[in-house]
Amino acid sequence: MKTYQKIALVIGILIIIWILLSVFNIGDYLTFENLHKNKVKLNSFVEQNYITAVLTYIGVYILVLVLALPGAAIMTLAGGVMFGVLPALVIVNIAATIGATLSFILSRYIMGDWVQKKYSERLKKFNHEMDNHGKNYLLTLRLIPIFPFFMINLAAGMTKIPLLTFIWTTSLGTIPGTFAYTLAGNNLSNIESPSEILSKEILIVFVVLGIISLVPTVIQKRMKTEDHSDAS
Repeated sequence: MKTYQKIALVIGILIIIWILLSVFNIGDYLTFENLHKNKVKLNSFVEQNYITAVLTYIGVYILVLVLALPGAAIMTLAGGVMFGVLPALVIVNIAATIGATLSFILSRYIMGDWVQKKYSERLKKFNHEMDNHGKNYLLTLRLIPIFPFFMINLAAGMTKIPLLTFIWTTSLGTIPGTFAYTLAGNNLSNIESPSEILSKEILIVFVVLGIISLVPTVIQKRMKTEDHSDAS
């Protein structure tokens, strides 16, 4: 299948999904205010239909990530509201990893191969860096929530990072942030605005974890520099 046919096929599927989401107004529900207002209803639904609630939640979360809709943070909060901290930590991690992986695959399927072929010479150094240190960079980006989640998925798909590397770094790297948001969701009654979710202390922890994840890369580069110096 040619590149333009791939793009047309995927865009067509995304348009159909977008229309369905518009009909059911799913995006209107993904707000902090609505989550606050419907907390009791969500808990009641989960108590009466636990398996259905889990599967529906995972499905919606995946759609939010694949379609790059605003609302991933609210969905993670909702996980804490609906399932409690530890169960939500597992459920959200599964949903986020699957959704991110599908976004990654779509990005690579539509644009990744084309970008790599068109700019193969210019990307040699970049690809070499990704081959050697890509997992550390990805892990850092997941641990420090500087860039939007969906943006990392799409950008990674255009690199040569192996799929399995993307999956495990995503799953592992999102745990601290997921824990913070599900914990906040579980205590939603005490939170008045989204700005109260990530305290200064939590952000500092994220930054420290991100720095730690880069230590192996720094050490490897330092050792290579010393080896070159010794050789010369």
